[in-house]
Amino acid sequence: MKKVTIFFLLLIFVLTAFVSVSQLFVVPKGWPKPNYDFSKNPLSKEKIELGRALFYDPILSRDNSISCASCHNPYNAFANANHQLSLGIEDKTGSRNAPVLVNLAWEKKFMWDGAINHLDMQSLFPITHPDEMGEQLDHVISKLKGSTIYPRLFYKAYQDSIVTGEHLLKAIAQFMLTLVSSNSKYDSVMRHQAVFSNQEKNGYQLFKKNCNSCHTEPLFTNHEFENNGLPINKILKDFGRMKVTGLAIDSLKFKVPTLRNIQYSSPYMHDGRFTRLQDVLKHYTLGIQKSSTLSQKIQQSIVLTSNERVDIIAFLLTLSDNSFILNPSFNFAKHNLYQ
Repeated sequence: MKKVTIFFLLLIFVLTAFVSVSQLFVVPKGWPKPNYDFSKNPLSKEKIELGRALFYDPILSRDNSISCASCHNPYNAFANANHQLSLGIEDKTGSRNAPVLVNLAWEKKFMWDGAINHLDMQSLFPITHPDEMGEQLDHVISKLKGSTIYPRLFYKAYQDSIVTGEHLLKAIAQFMLTLVSSNSKYDSVMRHQAVFSNQEKNGYQLFKKNCNSCHTEPLFTNHEFENNGLPINKILKDFGRMKVTGLAIDSLKFKVPTLRNIQYSSPYMHDGRFTRLQDVLKHYTLGIQKSSTLSQKIQQSIVLTSNERVDIIAFLLTLSDNSFILNPSFNFAKHNLYQ
């Protein structure tokens, strides 16, 4: 009898733990299965809290001047507002625009050229890049060990106060995994809780006809690398995916970004060359440059009237998720570090 009681108590404990963890990440109804393997980095509130603290802490940079959030501002859908290119330590400038951080559990590759193939390793790139944070992982670990708060936060997260590179990177990944945006007006319409205006409805139909093959619902990206006809930036001379693969067929191909919260994430494109959505649509209707690697999806000219472009923009604004932008769980809360 005693063994049975213990068994049921253990079962209840396991089920309770499972429920609490599952509440930390919920797949929206109708969405595909995430690509991220949570079994290799199980979520916990303590690890997410540690990851959030690290994300906002300039201690990760060589001169303690910039954090992940310096280029990925929560109020701009975790993108870099008003800067074409990412900014680093000592007033250095990167070579690409800082992309949004949203719905990352569904991604297979990261960075504009797909150089990183796992979210757990993604943050290592900006930490060690000389034009971004310019640090070395072992020095970051040394600084964290000597801090007044991090040994305690690592102990709460991993039951071990020893700071390791693996735990550091996995904790940041856990925080980024929670950045799920699925509560825009578009989502409410799909859930039959709201309706599009006539203009938004027309824009949606035009979007599905002209844009959906690359910016596929519901994540509004096909997760692929495409040459979208941008003339090469003569200063940056960035050939995109080809830099990683070394293959000529990947020349000028960049990762297709999500359009969710696009209202907040200007400027646009890998080099931030466009500041307005009007400029983006003008490119697709009038500015596509033909080349041997141009995406097959835009080989045919896209013809839109000025009114139709306005309607598409009206639809794109329905992808804005204010509950995501203003979610206090995603912002820095200093008081939590001292509890």
